[in-house]
Amino acid sequence: MATATATKAPKKMFIDGDWCDADDGRTLEVINPATEEVICEVAYGGRAETRRALEAAHKAMKSWSKLSAWDRAKVLKKTAELMRERVEEIARTLTLEQGKPLAESKAEILHSADTFEWFAEEGKRAYGDVIPHSVAGKRHITLKHPVGVVGAISPWNFPITLQSRKIAPALAVGCTIVCKPASQTPLSLIQVFECMIEAGLPKGVANLVIGSAQDISEEFLDNPICRKISFTGSTEVGKQLMRGASDQLKRLSLELGGHAPFIVFPDADPEVGAKIAVTGKFRNNGQVCIAPSRFYVHKDVQKKFTEATVEFARSLKLGNGLEPGVEVGPMFEKRALENTLELVSDATKKGAKVLTGGKRCDRFEKGYFFEPTVLTGLNDDCKIMTEEPFAPVMPLLDFSKLDDVIEAANNTRYGLAAYVFTNDLTVAWRMAEGLEAGIIGINDPVPATPQCPFGGMKESGLGRELAHEGLEAYLETKAVSFKLRDS
Repeated sequence: MATATATKAPKKMFIDGDWCDADDGRTLEVINPATEEVICEVAYGGRAETRRALEAAHKAMKSWSKLSAWDRAKVLKKTAELMRERVEEIARTLTLEQGKPLAESKAEILHSADTFEWFAEEGKRAYGDVIPHSVAGKRHITLKHPVGVVGAISPWNFPITLQSRKIAPALAVGCTIVCKPASQTPLSLIQVFECMIEAGLPKGVANLVIGSAQDISEEFLDNPICRKISFTGSTEVGKQLMRGASDQLKRLSLELGGHAPFIVFPDADPEVGAKIAVTGKFRNNGQVCIAPSRFYVHKDVQKKFTEATVEFARSLKLGNGLEPGVEVGPMFEKRALENTLELVSDATKKGAKVLTGGKRCDRFEKGYFFEPTVLTGLNDDCKIMTEEPFAPVMPLLDFSKLDDVIEAANNTRYGLAAYVFTNDLTVAWRMAEGLEAGIIGINDPVPATPQCPFGGMKESGLGRELAHEGLEAYLETKAVSFKLRDS
């Protein structure tokens, strides 16, 4: 089995152009979820380090924002090139600290490199408008202005992707940034920062602070230098940030929880649909905010779809993500595994049946491995039907009428993503219009791409990342009115 070599040499934070330890010397161990071994220690800071990082970003923004979009783009594009050159090295680190299979880690890094490159070009298109005047002698335009210093907070499931979606557009338009990764998965982002530095990142423009989420977020909220917070995480924490941001009317971008339906119609091949469903569900062990969470299968194809789903789920290779051919790695941490056990237990107590999986994998002495699981016979009282299930568990349900399944799919406080499997254009169009979700995949289990907006409706968040909307999220619009001299 592939293992990591533990080291006591701490990795550092990056503040004002320098790698540094925490002021009090604190460190935190980073654990490999496949082996439960310590990979290394990282510097673990708090409010004081965050304050210095914000001050450095504030100082750096004056010169960074005055650069042309073309000059800023050079740094972003070079960063993308270096990430692609180092994909093998960074992917290994990502798998060690997060657990996902190596192929998924490589895909995350390449997607993130594409994000840097795309925003490098889109930053050149932060256009204003010339507005027709209504009064003789006046002229009107709008200008775009960077919002200011940004605080970026991201979780552990996609350590590079979710920070790249914040760093790239912010830097492209002239903002500076302080990044707070999940303390358990900072190592791969450290390597991305190394790429940025080698690409010519000026001192103070991007900073990396590792530490207490509460302490760092409180400094972001309280410090007026921080003009905007971009957060990816749970809906509950997003609401706390909204309350905290109200004192200064601080700008927020929130990409929050999800509970995505996956709807299978009878006009398409159920075995193909099952393969797509299993791919979407068990990617990153179901620990994906847009992962399909509830599977509604038309009664006409329910039997074939269920049989194929169970077969595909059982055939997935579970193991250490560094080993060849592994398709499903360990869950991220012990608590995640315990939460998954609780979801399955709650469902079975309420009448659900386990078709495959349903327990911790006993083939491994260590590591947080849980068998890919398929459930049927669920009811609406099950926790997995209402709580965001960051877990490798597929609950199968049935339907017979299109309008009924739209109503069932929308019966949640979340609205991040939804998935439809059909070859009927009319059905696809009606679903696209009727589903209350910010992202809809039609026969596509992985719909995210840099040029398309990413974000949710209802309690799944505010604003959009990626695409032109993701650029606008870091810009203010200024209206300028000119009074001309009389001729």
